[in-house]
Amino acid sequence: MADHRNGKASAAGSAYAIDLNTFQTRLKTLYKHWDESRTDLWGSSDAIAVACPPPSKNTRYLKSTALFLWLLGFEFPETIMVFTKVQTHILCSQKKASILESVKKPAKESVGVEIVLHVKPKIDDGASLMDAIIRAIRTQSKSSGHDSSTVGHIAREEPEGKLLDLWAEKLKSSKFNLSDVANGFSALFAAKSNEEITSIKRAAYLTTNVMKNFVVSKLENVIDEEKKILNSTLMKETEKVILEPSKVNCKLKADNVDICYSPIFQSGGKFDLRPITGSNDEALYYETASVIICALGARYKSYCSNIARTFVIDAEPIQSKAYEVLLKAHEAVIGSLKPGNKLAAAYLAAVSVVEKEAPEMVSCLTKSAGAGIGIEFRESGLNINAKNDQIVKEGMAFNVSLGFQNLQCENSKSKNKVFALLLADTVIINKDKTDVVTSLSSKALKDVAYSFNEDGEEEKPKSMVDHSGTEHLVSKTTLRSDNHEISKEELRRQHQAELARQKNEETARRLAGGGNGTGVNRFSSRSSAELVAYKNIYDLPSPREMMIQIDQKNEAVLLPINGSMVPFHVAFIRTVSSQQDTNHNCYVRIIFNVPGTPSSSHDPNLLKFQGSIYLKEASFRSKDSRHISEVVRSIKTFRQQVVARESERAERATLVTQEKLQLANNIFKPIRLHDLWIRPALGGRGRKIPGTLETHVNGFRYSTTRSDERVDVMFANIKHAFFQPAENEMITLLHFHLHNHIMVGNKKTKDVQFYVEVMDMVQNVGGGKRSAYDPDELEEEQRERERKNKINVEFQSFVNRVNDLWGQPQFNGLDLEFDQPLRELGFPGVPHKSSVFIVPTSACIVELIETPFLVVTLSEIEIVNLERVGLGQKNFDMTIVFKDFKRNFFRIDSIPSTSIDGIKEWLDTTDIKYYESRLNLNWRQILKTITDDPQSFIEGGGWEFLNLEAADSESEGSEESDKGYEPSDIEPESDSEEEDSESASLVESEEEEDSEEDSEEEQGKTWEELERDASNADREKGNESDSEEDRKRRKAKAAFGKPRGNLSSSMPKRPKLR
Repeated sequence: MADHRNGKASAAGSAYAIDLNTFQTRLKTLYKHWDESRTDLWGSSDAIAVACPPPSKNTRYLKSTALFLWLLGFEFPETIMVFTKVQTHILCSQKKASILESVKKPAKESVGVEIVLHVKPKIDDGASLMDAIIRAIRTQSKSSGHDSSTVGHIAREEPEGKLLDLWAEKLKSSKFNLSDVANGFSALFAAKSNEEITSIKRAAYLTTNVMKNFVVSKLENVIDEEKKILNSTLMKETEKVILEPSKVNCKLKADNVDICYSPIFQSGGKFDLRPITGSNDEALYYETASVIICALGARYKSYCSNIARTFVIDAEPIQSKAYEVLLKAHEAVIGSLKPGNKLAAAYLAAVSVVEKEAPEMVSCLTKSAGAGIGIEFRESGLNINAKNDQIVKEGMAFNVSLGFQNLQCENSKSKNKVFALLLADTVIINKDKTDVVTSLSSKALKDVAYSFNEDGEEEKPKSMVDHSGTEHLVSKTTLRSDNHEISKEELRRQHQAELARQKNEETARRLAGGGNGTGVNRFSSRSSAELVAYKNIYDLPSPREMMIQIDQKNEAVLLPINGSMVPFHVAFIRTVSSQQDTNHNCYVRIIFNVPGTPSSSHDPNLLKFQGSIYLKEASFRSKDSRHISEVVRSIKTFRQQVVARESERAERATLVTQEKLQLANNIFKPIRLHDLWIRPALGGRGRKIPGTLETHVNGFRYSTTRSDERVDVMFANIKHAFFQPAENEMITLLHFHLHNHIMVGNKKTKDVQFYVEVMDMVQNVGGGKRSAYDPDELEEEQRERERKNKINVEFQSFVNRVNDLWGQPQFNGLDLEFDQPLRELGFPGVPHKSSVFIVPTSACIVELIETPFLVVTLSEIEIVNLERVGLGQKNFDMTIVFKDFKRNFFRIDSIPSTSIDGIKEWLDTTDIKYYESRLNLNWRQILKTITDDPQSFIEGGGWEFLNLEAADSESEGSEESDKGYEPSDIEPESDSEEEDSESASLVESEEEEDSEEDSEEEQGKTWEELERDASNADREKGNESDSEEDRKRRKAKAAFGKPRGNLSSSMPKRPKLR
């Protein structure tokens, strides 16, 4: 049985499940149409017999097959169906009968018809069962008062196979009146339901994307590089792309997709505008005045769509004129297809345009302007020609195909004087307007005329462009220079030069408009609530003894000072440490947050009383070391808890309010993926447990068996979605990069990831080597491979189903689809602290294995600067500057120099302008200078101050003439690392505490460190009696005793620009 489905499964127990709701609706439509038009369209038939032929390798369109697909969702080959007024008889095999059992009840409920199944054994020819059906037809006719029975059938379809041959003989020998009911089926299929319209639109979406994103690009590449390729090869490559929608970024299941016909590529003067012709084995011809016709059609859930475009190379005037006339005529046909008009009027509208614009071409116009389209590629009753008076109705769909044949181009330099033109679009008739669902592929002359100038004139050539109107920069002119081929590097340089021009213009417009023209507010103050330990003195606890106490209820630490217990809120304690001297005295040193230090300059609790006197630190001594250790530990633990709570409170206060998740419930069965782990990990105590990711009406929900462990991710909040199967990694993952932060546990994040470990991380500690042919190890590796493949398939299935859900009309505005990293374009680098493998996707550059994750949207990138690029360098850095100048730049360090060519090629193909520099630049100062004075930046040539080649050529001519934009000063590398340290207030995370304590110790060093510094200074300084020579010798010894990173001491250290 051919696997063509037209709805969701609802009949259980079989892989082939019939959509019973659709079956009920369409069976009722069939009987209603039969009753209303029995005389006009159905030949006054008492019964209708339809026989579906055996499956065929060739693509074909039969009304019998169309009926089974329309009614049941599958072809059901070698099955006979006979409709009568009270019964429907079906002769089929046992397997098909088991599937059709489910339609008995819906048929009875919808139209009161009994489904009678005649099961044919494999060894039986079915003759006795056919006789039973014929007897039932006669009985039904007699009960209706008819002496003779009229049986409707599809006369044009010749029987195929033994079963259908025998059935045809039985019908002829039965002495029934046979009438052709093909017109009845044509009228039945003509007006489409909303579900059918959706399938046609999706088929058209795929067709358009293949034409726009593959065919046009392929032709441009072939012509630009003057490759030789056969028309038949282009046909095969295009067919593969149609059958794999993901290759053109279409979110459609490959299982639901098929071709309407083999794609057509015709050139070189040999043209046949019928879709049955196919492509020949001759080479694609694209010399001067040549024409290339491309036509292709895709099916989605058995519903067809079609598109055809003609591309002209160095068009002669007659070719340009003919194309413009054809385009007007084609638009005239589409404009005339309105409800209530006759189909003949649409074709005559085209003829009228040709007669007016080019009467000499009327004889070359095709005799038809297309036909209806649906399950059948060409619905015979809906031909758009001068003789068809059928009325256009709402819900109809048409393949509007118009062309010129056998046109002559007498002055052509081409070897073939004959050419043809063809245009085709899929059109849906709505109540108010006609919808051209393949319009995204442009057919304007400027977009299909591809010209080059071999005489070296200055005229800029036209080139094929995509629907957005952006011209491809490389045309055949750029490929020729005195008949010598230009290298790929030269082509890339030309493209980058054009990108530089476009980027400078774009940046100038943005800065002139005031966007991102202000400096960056790098210190975002994180305010916290006013913290009060005790409202008045009477709330203080009565002192038990004069020693340090902790009041957890009021979040205070009470310190004995001058005989009184003085309370301090724990949040104002910066660090606490203990130390023991040689006399076994233990000390507690407490350092407080006070105004004037970097960590407290933006804390509103301290800014409130700036004129007050603050205690910076306090030290206490004790003989009890155990007590001192307990006090320090208690204060640190207590402080961490308060800081974590305030941090979470502040994080939640800045969250954007999300919409509420609408559960699927009875709307549809949620799509689930089980046994997933989440990153960031959910908080809470106890053993971590995996959870389930579910798809609901407007978002995802991740939940575990614990009721408080739940994370909702709204579709509208997803900026990018990624699916990364395990290849060289240990995990398979789904990653969501969000527009706005959400809380995962007690962490605020824009990145949420769900993953599964595909293999266990086990280490053999036995100590012995195992044989490479150890059967246990081979079996273990096989199990790991099977587990990895199984998990990848489960994730892929989930991704495909979610992509189908996102493809529904209500999610069109979100533009969501799962993107998959392109490993072959990846490169190692250090975006944060460790070296990772970074991979591009179609819209981003990502690293999704190690935390913190890296997700950079390509459309937000202004330019990329490749730094430390030069001979002898093993690594280089990549700095990303964003279009939003308020946003900090991003640098990926230590990329191997072997990756630079691949990165340049990738940046160039994604239309990102890149520059190269020998040093690291101070981008903070550059961006500040640009935003402070954008006019000087624009007048100084924009980003061209980064152009090494231009700078070198100018410096060779005259050093004084270089008046370009100078955005930064040379600074030591360490400056940028110390610069712009984020102010930390009370609200800070636990993870930051360790690094904070390091900086705090710089503010107030311990006694041990102070003593060590003093002794070092004394050693360096020496005694007063030491001679100058002794001091120099001591200094030299200390200098050479230090480890040095550069082995070549003779080489001067190169200053770095940061």
